[in-house]
Formats: sequence, C-alpha cells, structure tokens
Amino acid sequence: MTEQNNGNAAVEGVVDLDEPKKMTREDWRKKKELEEQRKLGNAPAEVDEEGKDINPHIPQYISSVPWYIDPSKRPTLKHQRPQRELQENYSAIGEWYKRGVQENTLATKFRKGACENCGAMTHKKKDCLERPRKVGAKFTGTGIAPDEHSQVQLKLDYDGKRDRWNGYDPEEHQRIVEEYAKVDLAKRTLKAHKLQDELASGKLDQSEREHDSEDEDEDKYADDIDMPGQNFDSKRRITVRNLRIREDTAKYLRNLDPNSAYYDPKTRAMRENPYSSTGMNPDEVGYAGDNFARYSGDTITMAQTQMFAWEAYERGSEVHLQADPTKLELLHRSFKVKKEDFKEQQRESILERYGGQEHLDAPPRELLLAQTEDYVEYSRHGAVLKGLEKAVARSKYEEDVLINNHTCIWGSYWKDGFWGYKCCHSMVKQSYCTGDACIGISNSECVPFEDGVNEMQEEEQPKTLLEMHQEKMKEKKKKKKYKKNKKHVSSDNSDSEDEEKKKEKLKKALEAEDKRVKHVEAMMQLDERKRPYHSLQEVKAPTEEEIEAFRMKRCRPDDPMASFLGQ
Repeated sequence: MTEQNNGNAAVEGVVDLDEPKKMTREDWRKKKELEEQRKLGNAPAEVDEEGKDINPHIPQYISSVPWYIDPSKRPTLKHQRPQRELQENYSAIGEWYKRGVQENTLATKFRKGACENCGAMTHKKKDCLERPRKVGAKFTGTGIAPDEHSQVQLKLDYDGKRDRWNGYDPEEHQRIVEEYAKVDLAKRTLKAHKLQDELASGKLDQSEREHDSEDEDEDKYADDIDMPGQNFDSKRRITVRNLRIREDTAKYLRNLDPNSAYYDPKTRAMRENPYSSTGMNPDEVGYAGDNFARYSGDTITMAQTQMFAWEAYERGSEVHLQADPTKLELLHRSFKVKKEDFKEQQRESILERYGGQEHLDAPPRELLLAQTEDYVEYSRHGAVLKGLEKAVARSKYEEDVLINNHTCIWGSYWKDGFWGYKCCHSMVKQSYCTGDACIGISNSECVPFEDGVNEMQEEEQPKTLLEMHQEKMKEKKKKKKYKKNKKHVSSDNSDSEDEEKKKEKLKKALEAEDKRVKHVEAMMQLDERKRPYHSLQEVKAPTEEEIEAFRMKRCRPDDPMASFLGQ
C-alpha cells in the first residue's frame, strides 16, 4: 500500500497538473446560450489576453488552450498570429555592399593589435595572406599594408532578391545628365566658333547667318512643334489630343484621402486644393487645385487691368491690353494715383467745412459704449430667440447660492455690527430659515457663528427641523436594510440546505455505483453458464444523482490520464 502511494506521489510530482473542475448542467447550458448569443451578435465577443476580440465562429479546439498545458490560460488566438521571436530580420532597403576600397589614410607606424607581418589591423599574423617577411612590420615600422575592407552580410527577403534596382545609386543618373549637358555645351561652343570663323573670313554674310541659325536652332517655337500629349493620325488627317500629359501626376493621386478635394472624372477637374487637410502651404506644393492656378500670381492684376482698358476705351482713350500693354500699364498707374489724391482732397474739404476731426481720431465704438453690431432677439418673457446673450461678468466665487430654505444670501442683512440673512433676520450663519416668524424675535442674544464656535461645541445646540427630518429618514433606511438582510439570510439558509441534500444524494449514488461496478466485475469473472438471470429484477428510470455518479465514474478511453487512474 505504501509503495502504491509513493508511486502515485512520484507521478504527481512529474505531471503536477490538476484536472479542470467538472461543469454542472446549469453552467453548461448557460455557456451554450452565451455562445449562441455571441454568434447572433446580441452579446459582446470574448476577449483574449491581449484585449482583442475573438470571432465566436472560430472552433473551440483552435481558440482554447489544453488544460494539461496551462489550465490558467484564457482562450486566445496569439498562437495563430505571427510570432515576433520566430520572424526573420531582413536587411533594410538602403543597405548594400560598399563599392571600392575605403579611402583612409595609410598608416606610417605600427599600431598595437595589428598583424605583426604586414601591419594591417583587420587580421592577425596567422591569418595573413602576404608573403612572410624576413623582418616583420612590427619591428621595422615600414611598409604598413592598408586595412582590408570587410563587406557587410546582407540578408534579403523575397522582393529584395528580385529587385532589379537594388543597390542602385541615384547619383549615377545625375552624373550621366551632367555628362550630356557638357557634350551639348561643347557642341554649341564649337558651332559658335565655326560660324564666327566663317563670318570673319567672308564666306558667310550676316543675313545668311541669321537665316541658318533660325533653321538649325534646336529650340523651336511652340507653333512649329507638336504639343506633348498630341498624336497625329496620317490616315484620317486628324489630331487626337489628350487632356493630360502622361508624364504628369494625375490629380486624383495627389491625395488619396476620400474626404479631400472632389475630382470630376468627366471633365478631369479638381477645383479645390487636395492638400488643404494636410496643413501644407499652397505656395509650397506643386499643385493646389484649378482655382488656385486660375486666381494666383498676376491673374487678378491682369483682370483689373483689362477692366480698366475697357472703361478707358468707352471714355475715348485708345488703349488695348494686347496691342500696347506698356501704355496701358502706365495709364493705369497714373489713374490709381490720381484717384487716391482725389479721395484725400475730398476728405480734407469735408473736414474743413464741417469739422469733426476729433471724432475720427476717437477709439472704436465698441470700446467707448461697449456696444457691438451683434443682433440679439428676445421673447416677451425675456428669453433669447436669436443670437447670443451678452455674457455677464462673474467672479471666481459662487454667487446667488441659497441654502437651508433661505431666500436671501448671507450678508444681505446688517444690524449692530453683525451680518445676517434678510429673509429671517437670523445672525447665525448656515442656520435654517424660519421665515417671518423669526423677524419679530430679538436677536440680541444671538452670537455670530464664527465667534461662538467653542460655545456651541460645549453646549448642546437644539436640533433644527431639517436635522430632525434627516434623522427620521436614516432610521427608515436602517429598518429597510434590516428587513432585506433577514430575507437574504433566510433564502441563503434554504439554498444551503438544498445543496447539502443534493450532496448527500450524490454521495449515496456514488457508493451505489461503486457497488454496481464491483458486482459487474465479479459477474464478468464467473463462467457464462453460472451467471444468474436478471429478468426478475425491477427496472427503474435512473435519477439525476445516479446519472451524475455514472458520468463521474465512467472511464474514458480518450482521456490522456486514464492510465494513471488505476494506480
């Protein structure tokens, strides 16, 4: 017996796990109802240990953790997500092998920790690939070899291995552009020298030079070349023009926020600024909407000049914006100067005749009379119908706070050097108001609240009506609580008695189940011909306790701990 106990203890020491508690039928039913409500969306979803919702349609064997691994763990989907410790760290997009040799200054003296043979710092003497010297660099101090450059070890992901531009330096393209610019400049210079030599030798006249330069000049006029975005069809003899140059960024790609500026796909127009919600300055962005491009720069000034040209033409001035813009600009400037002078003279003449200069120098009307142009409309009862009511200047202290049935505040009454309440002529602060009944009584014997604090503490002050009412309410609450506690105690006692009866019945059912199992084992050991008949035994429906005892004693073959039950 002791050996068996020791064996059980050893097994428990190895496993050290407790089986989960058996759920009752009521708990199981509540759990199933909650799962159904979660699937229907009537109950909130279950939350895992990281605070994330668990889909109620996920099977239990995926979300739950086996009890023999960790019984205290809640349902979670953490094991279904990528684990940070298992993910591989790849090289960044800007990392690449360094090309060329490091341009460091060559060492002239032997450095501590360097190779004794060649003097390089990147390896030791046993790893040196140079021919062994008769006298090493450590002792001669001359012929120090440069340090080798050790390349970085890159770990690229799937896209990094297949990126055709990986490791490309954008400055290489800038060097190509500069090279072509230098070649172009050399061509122009050579052509200019050639023309200058021909003109000096007399082979080429000045008129022929201008004609040749016009024909051979690479910078064509805009009318002589095709506009970008145009396609000429020679068969149909028509020109197909696209509304947008393909090299430009599309307007709808400027800001991918759906709440930004509206893009009309039919007319390909975006009138508002797409960067308005980002807080960027419209002058700094490349595109700020069609309206900004239309009404920016000198567009407004141009429109004002055009209006002035039309008005001047109606009055007999021969000016035109396209025909003679310089004359129109000078005329417009002189007109604005004369207009300002005329306004100033008219103002001064009115002030000389009627006076009133002091009124113009006065501060604004809002500061003088505290009046504004804000419209406020009131009802017949004084309520605000339209506009905002004028804010009343208030202090940081509470005002017009009435307590203890008073209709006036403390300090509204003064008599014989003491403050009090005007409604009841009481000189005691925070006292209960008795109305007109207290006005006729002399308050000469009353002591102010601040001065008589010690006396009130020593002498028992008579209770007011409010205090008496509060005490009655407290007593009623205590009685109600006492009755409720009595009911709870009685219900708890009845529940505890029912639970004890159930436990006793279950205990008896377990004992009967043990006897039945032993009887069955004894019958199975007998010969079939010697077994008694069961036809004369009475057959009854099993009770709940018997069913529960059968389930508790039943041996489950799929239980991983079933092999330890018989030990």
